[in-house]
Amino acid sequence: MNYRHGFHAGNHADCLKHALLVGLLGALRRKDTPFAVADLHAGRGTYDLAGDQAMRTGEWKGGIGRLLADTPEPLAEYVTLVQRLGLYPGSPAIIRALLREGDRLVANEKHAEEHAALAAWAAGDARITVRQGDAYVLKGLVPPAGFKRGLVLFDPPYEAEDEAAKLVAALIAAHRAAPTLVLAAWYPVKHLAPVRALRDAVREARLPKLLDAALYLRPPLDPTRLNGSGLLIVNAPYRFGEVAKPILAALAARLADVADGAVHLDAAA
Repeated sequence: MNYRHGFHAGNHADCLKHALLVGLLGALRRKDTPFAVADLHAGRGTYDLAGDQAMRTGEWKGGIGRLLADTPEPLAEYVTLVQRLGLYPGSPAIIRALLREGDRLVANEKHAEEHAALAAWAAGDARITVRQGDAYVLKGLVPPAGFKRGLVLFDPPYEAEDEAAKLVAALIAAHRAAPTLVLAAWYPVKHLAPVRALRDAVREARLPKLLDAALYLRPPLDPTRLNGSGLLIVNAPYRFGEVAKPILAALAARLADVADGAVHLDAAA
């Protein structure tokens, strides 16, 4: 697998995923008890939006670029964090910025070059453990050793035809291994048939406190375009739908194609 997130860093999908991630971490921080996060598809930590990969696609200009120029209030915490961290922070950087002294991050990345960059980025921070391996081999990753509170983030590239099936199986296995943890899984929206299949499979698994939050930039009718994305959340924090709703609305207002944008928020997926 040769997926490199540098080509897509800071795009609309990152904005959705990371704005909601900030909200989830905020919910965990409300209690003093330490928590751990397992980021199973971690990437390299940070991305240079002026670098060759990001400039070649320019996707960030229609994502974080718009939000930096005009930040709606529901996205202020996320955008301020991006500004403070510099470059474009991947999920490990956002997570690290919101860890407290007793909290921990386990960051896993399969791609050798991306893993090496991730390890260099995390060096010297005792709160972070970096692993290299298959994200779906959960042993040693879920649950993070010694923690009953926390979050597991799945962010696969969906290059493999069976990715969605593997993801659903992993969500079921992760919940069985760590029934008290929040699980969050990003998914792309091109056209609706595979999205409906994923939602149906998760619903049939009867995973608890399920919340599905998605942003459509335009009607999801063209299977050749990334028309939106979503985040499936298992064990969603109490009333997290009320947190997600204004985030989705603000993203739609800034990032969606004029008049064609829509949001999907379903407490039963």
